[in-house]
Parts: sequence; C-alpha cells; structure tokens
Amino acid sequence: MNSKELPKIYDPHKVEDEIYKKWEESGYFNPDNLDLPKDAPTYSIILPPPNITDKLHLGHSAMLAIEDLLIRFYRMRGYYTLWLPGTDHAAIATQNVVERKLLKETGKGRHDLGKEKFLKEIWKFIKVTQSTILHQTRKMGSSLDWSREAFTLDDQRQKAVKKIFIDMYKAGIIYRGERIVNWCPRCHSTLADDEIEYKEQSTKLYWIKYGPFVLATTRPETKLGDTAVAVNPKDKRYKDMVGKDYMIPGVLGKFKIKVIADYAVDMDFGSGAVKVTPAHSFIDNEMAQRHGVPMKKIIDEDGKMMENCGKYAGMPIQKARKEIVKDMKKMDLIDNIDENYNNKLSVCYRCDTPIEPLPSKQWFVAVDKKLKRLGNKSLKEKAIEVAKEKEIEFFPERFEKRYLNWMENLHDWCISRQIWFGHSIPAWHKKTKNSTEEIYVGMKPPKDNKNWTQDPDSLDTWFSSGMWTFSTLGWPDNFKGGRKTGDLEKYHPTQVLETGYEILTLWVSRMIMMSLFAVGEIPFKHVYLHGMVLDERGKKMSKSKGNGIDPIDMINKYGTDAVRLSLLIGNTPGNDVRIGEEKIESFRNFSNKLWNISRFIIQKIEKTDSEEKIENITLADRWIIRKMSTLIEETTKDLEEYKFSQAGERLYNFTWHDFADWYIEISKFEDNEKEKNIILIKMLEDLLKLWHPFIPFITENIWNHLDKEKFIMIESYPKKENYSDEFLKASNADITNFDAIVEIIKSIRALRTENKIETNKKIDILINSTDAIGLQSKAVNNFIKSQENIIKNIRTSVGKIKFVDKKEKINNSISRTTSNGITIYVPLKGLIDIDKEKSSTKKDIKNLENYIAGLKKKLSNKGFVRKAPEKVITQEKEKLKKAQTKIKELKKYLKQL
Repeated sequence: MNSKELPKIYDPHKVEDEIYKKWEESGYFNPDNLDLPKDAPTYSIILPPPNITDKLHLGHSAMLAIEDLLIRFYRMRGYYTLWLPGTDHAAIATQNVVERKLLKETGKGRHDLGKEKFLKEIWKFIKVTQSTILHQTRKMGSSLDWSREAFTLDDQRQKAVKKIFIDMYKAGIIYRGERIVNWCPRCHSTLADDEIEYKEQSTKLYWIKYGPFVLATTRPETKLGDTAVAVNPKDKRYKDMVGKDYMIPGVLGKFKIKVIADYAVDMDFGSGAVKVTPAHSFIDNEMAQRHGVPMKKIIDEDGKMMENCGKYAGMPIQKARKEIVKDMKKMDLIDNIDENYNNKLSVCYRCDTPIEPLPSKQWFVAVDKKLKRLGNKSLKEKAIEVAKEKEIEFFPERFEKRYLNWMENLHDWCISRQIWFGHSIPAWHKKTKNSTEEIYVGMKPPKDNKNWTQDPDSLDTWFSSGMWTFSTLGWPDNFKGGRKTGDLEKYHPTQVLETGYEILTLWVSRMIMMSLFAVGEIPFKHVYLHGMVLDERGKKMSKSKGNGIDPIDMINKYGTDAVRLSLLIGNTPGNDVRIGEEKIESFRNFSNKLWNISRFIIQKIEKTDSEEKIENITLADRWIIRKMSTLIEETTKDLEEYKFSQAGERLYNFTWHDFADWYIEISKFEDNEKEKNIILIKMLEDLLKLWHPFIPFITENIWNHLDKEKFIMIESYPKKENYSDEFLKASNADITNFDAIVEIIKSIRALRTENKIETNKKIDILINSTDAIGLQSKAVNNFIKSQENIIKNIRTSVGKIKFVDKKEKINNSISRTTSNGITIYVPLKGLIDIDKEKSSTKKDIKNLENYIAGLKKKLSNKGFVRKAPEKVITQEKEKLKKAQTKIKELKKYLKQL
C-alpha cells in the first residue's frame, strides 16, 4: 500500500492481530536480536506472574500497559530491553479453585480422587487458563520476550527452588520446628501473616468470673486451654498477686493458672487482667515463652474441640462456644455480656474462613539469624538497609515507610503448606531407633531410601515467586562461585518491579530477602506500585456485583490502544484509578483524531525532502517547533520519573489542541507550503514515535503507511536536540508571542458564542493594547497586524481589525480582555437587536434572582440541613455557586449592552 491510500476510518480490529503477529515474528521482542552496540545499556523488567486461577482483569491490564510503555520507551532509546513473561502456579488458590470446580461438576473432592488423579485434574485446568492468560497478554500489545517464558512450577524453577531450600537449610536459615501458626481449617494449611485479611464484625464480649478476677474475652471456649492470667507490671491493683498460683473454677472442673506480669497487657482494656491461652493466640504465646508458662492445645486442624475438652470434644468452635457459655451461666461464671462489641476477625485471604492460631510443626525461614554472606546481618536487617540506603527506591515514596514498618516487625516466615499442589519440600524423614526423627535435605532422595518418607507438605507459593527475578534469568546455572554469568549478569538487578501496592508485603519484601541471600544483591532498583482499578463510581470491580469490566470485551469494542490509554492517563502511582466504558470510548475517539490528523498530512504531502532547507518560516512554524522541542524534553523526563499520566496528558493536549486545532488549521492558508510540508511530516513522524509506547498499534499502522523500512518500535525515540539543530530560529519568545495571538482568537470565539452571534456573520473588531504585558514585541499593534491573516482565517469570521487607545469611548459593544492585557471589542450594531437583547437579559436576571433566593432559603433551613444527605447539600451549594456566577455574567453583559 502506498502512502496515499490511508483508509477514511481506522478499524483496530482489522489490523491489531496482524500487527502483533509481525512484531512477534520479527524477533525484536528478544533483546538478543536488537541491532545495538555491544556496550549499549540494558533495561529489564520481569513480569509479575499472574495467577493461573482465572483470566486477567483490568488490574492486570493496567500492569501490562505500564510495563509495556516502559519497555517500548527504553527499546526506542537504544537499550537492550528484556521483558520476561511468566505465570504463577498459585498453589493454594489453584487447588481450591479446581476442588470447588470438581465438587460442583462431579460431587467429588480431592480426597475422593486421591493425590495422583487430583493433580492430573489441576494440570488439565492449568493448560486452559494459562492459554487464556497468554492470549489476553498478547491482545494488550505486550512486547514480551516469549522465547524466555517461565512458569513458577516448571522444571527450571523446580530445580532453583530445591537448590535455594538446600542452601538456606545448610546456612541454618531454614529450620523445622513447632511454633504457633495461622491455620485455615477450610484450606487445611498454614498461612503467612500477610495472607490474613481482617473483617470488621460485631460480636459479643463476655465478662467471665475467673477466681479472684473478672476477665473480658470474645472467645470463652479458649478458657479450656488457659494456663495463666497476665497483668501489667505497673498495675497496682494486681501487684500482690503476681507470681502466685490460683485454682480457677471452670466448666470441666477447677484448673491451675499462674499470674504473670507483662508489658504487653493493656491496663485500660477490660479489667486490666487478661487470660492467657498460649496455644491459640500469638500474643499469649509470646508472653508464655517470656515467662515459661506451659501450653495446652484444645482446638484441632479441623477447627473442632479436641479429646481433652471432655463433653465438648468434636464440637465445631461456634457450637462449643454456645454450649460452654450456657454451662457457664448455670455455674454463675458469667458476670455480664456486651452484645455489640466491634472487633476485627482474622480470615483466610483465599476462602474467608476464620483463622485459627495453632501450634504446629512446620518449616520456617529464620529472618533474624545473622549471616556471614550478608556482612553478619540477618535477612531482615539487610532488607531494611537496602531501602534506607536508597539502593531500592519506592514510587510513590510513601510506601517505603509501609515496607520498613512491615520488615521491622517481621517474624520467622512459615514456608510449609499442607496442600498437594506446589513445590515439594526436598526433605525426607525417618524415625531412629530411639524414636527421634532424622531429616535429610537434598536434590534427590537419600541413596539408602529404606524407611525414608518425603515430607508431605508443599512450599508456600511466595517462596518460589520470591525467587522470580533471578530464577528466570538462569539461577543457579548462571551463578557459580559467587559470580554471575549469561542473562543473570546482563539483566540483574532488574530496573523496576511494577506491581500492585496490595502485595508490597506479600511479595516485594520476600523477593528482596531471597535475592539478597541467593545472589547477594537487590532484585530491582525501583519499586513502582500501581493502585487498584475501580469502577466509575469508585467501587471495587466484582463479577457478582455486575460492575466488572472484561478487558477483552473492551478491546473487541474499542481497540487495544483505547483500553491502554484509559488505564494510563489518570493513573498515578499508589492511587486507585476509576475506569468506566465512557472513558475507554473517549480514548477511542482520540485514536480516531490521531488517524485523521495523519490521513490529512499523508494525503496533503506527496513527497517531502526532509533535508531540504527551510527558508520562509512564520511565527506559527516557530511556535509549533518550540512546542514540540519542549514536549519531547518534558515527556522524556516524565517517563523516566514514572509520571505516565502526566506524559500522556501532555501528548494528548499537544496533539489535539496545539497541533490539530491550531497548526494544521493554519497550514491550510499560510503561503509557505514547502516549509509547512517539511514541518508537518517531521512533526507527524516524531509525534507517532512519542505516542508509540502508549498506543503501539495505531502508531505502527500509520508508520507503515509512511513507507518506512523499519518498525516504529525499533526507531529512535525523538530528542529535543534534533529540533534545536534543525530549526535554530525557534525560541521561548515565539511561544509567548504566538500564545498571545491564540488568546485573542479564543476571546473572539468566546464573544461570539456567549452573545449568540451567528457564525456566518462577519464581525469587525477593535483592539486596545495599551495595557498589554508580557510580550517580547515593543510595537504590540504591529505585531498583531503581522498575524492578521491568522486572526481572520482561523474560525473567527473577522472582517476589519482596528486599533484603538484607552481614551476612545466605545459604545454598544461587548468586550473581553486576555491575560496579556489586550482588550478586544466587538461593536454590536447590525449583529443583534440590542433592545430585544436587553429585555431578554433583564428577564433572565430576574428569574435567576428568584432561583438564588429559593436556594438560599433552603440552605438556611436548619431542618433541611440536618436531615438531608451530605451529597444533596453539596449539590445544592454547587447549584447556588453556579447561579451566582451566571448572574454576574448577565449583569456584566447588560452593562455592555
């Protein structure tokens, strides 16, 4: 197709798949194929792997749009750019999804099928969802290097996970021990602290008669596991009781407790004394360890009372609570009950089941153990240090505080999960003759495999995904003797981790610790955290609520570029962004605008020699040249600083307003056609390059119609210097001067619109520049006169232009003053019926006065203000403000008449 055959309408659906196929086949997504000097800089991002449990949503699409923008930007700037794709096996989530699916379809769960058959069902499910996710990722225009695609459970990752587990075990960082853990009775697995969610609930607060105490608790059933009562050492009420033992009456008979003094007790909560259940509370467990208090377990992994609970044994927790309270009442052990007590309930982030703290034998990562390889610092200390020393920077900066706060309070990380799907723990157990347990940790089972049993648990998903940056770049094969080679040497640390702020603690913190241990360096230099994608009313998107938006549906309707722009413009780091179909549609309209601009220029210009000398240059030319030079400088800086929305807004305003509304319109009647053509084609080419990282499909399509040899995605990103060299006559003064002309034209248009002057009627204007300020030209009138051709021809329908001074009295006219102090008058004689207009305006003023009086009366009514919703009151105040502004305008207009 030659450049003259650009279709009238841009249809993304006809070209996007074909363009992506050509990109992929070109091999340029792979940095190895880029034609760059050997010493060119590198830029790498490892795609946060989406869970394979379901198709992508708009939050994932935002991540893809942001990361692809960065990759395309740096690729065009001559970097070896690697964007490495992959997916996450999401162990607990995937197992739950598949089991629910099987129960719904067949009525059988994983235990009915057995481990082998159940895992086959999971892999069958994965193949479908993984294929869907990869298709969606391509539809977003993601320029990922598919030759390096990874999966958190593929063979290479399994090898890496086993290796780091063994290394950490040998270093004493990984250990097996019995500690209290977060347990989900539904998932039948442990959970890390940051996998817990908290739900506000209204519950009962029970005040229990507890020997010499009256104690408040929301969980009276845990009294069966109490071994102490704790008070604050400063609490004088209990000073003489500390250290003593007491026999406490209970529903299963008397039991002994010891009174301990601990600063963790809040003297102001309840009676200032708290019961201590070390086996079923993290806080109680820590106090018990400090004071040598024994532990008694009473709740099992199914969330039921254990055999040692007498007649309550086997009861689910809620039923046991009910029965125990009933029996306590009979024994007069209940002092009183607060019926509406608000507290936070800990629930599993996957299935919403209440979490049960339980003592359990599990595998842990010791975050406080000092390591020689880290300069005698612990994982925790080193991960804190790299943030404080700014080796890793957070965008926005406020998230550094959240990260540091989390890390400073981090406890040993439980990494074992009681599930079938996931990375098997490379450890084997056997009982010795004296009934102790022997553990073997290795890549393969012990050679003498008799009586050895592999650990039945799987590793926490975050353990394998915590290795994501270095395991995908060839670790451990590319790391021998403490030296990096291959991809690991070239692309690690990566430049940026771009992800959602909600997994800052879940994932980002673990990646930093794992990389520091395995490679001895940070995994990334910057952490950019995007917000949540909400609906247009600010609500979280949900399928059940019916407010979710499927990105593929939007792509099919409006094209990928429109979806990308809606996710990039208006999206600032760390803040949630609202997206509705109307916003996506508006950016589809912008794509059409860019297409029409390109079509006009391509059809206007048959052939242009860009080397041809520019001789006859106008102010409008110099203005647009300087604008473009500034645009390149500012958008480049914005993208380097992760200000994607700001860069997009600059490009949008320049394209639609400065370039299309002004310069292209002017190019239709200014008489230096040769120069205009050179400028127009160069502007278009650079504008397409600037837009390419944001909207890759339409820019590549238009570029193809310019008969270019290379893809736009491997063209050089524009530089400000190119304009300084080529168009030396452009200066900042040109922007100031031409902006003054733009303001004059806008004022003339506004006067026409506000006063309902028909567009086909020619108007004469009078200009008073006596008070003009901020212009470089000394002879303001001469300067305006030199631009008379533009003022008259760019949608103003101006006839004569006359200059007047302050002394002249101008009757029967309307006026407007620009920010530069230039006043434009339009005499109304012959344009409107002044008497009729006066009468109409007076009538409008009267109606508005009545309307304003009514609003004021309503807002001064105390009953209305007290009862009306805040939103309604705000709306009424806004109406009043608008009406008051309007009446001022009308009175001014009447005075002019």
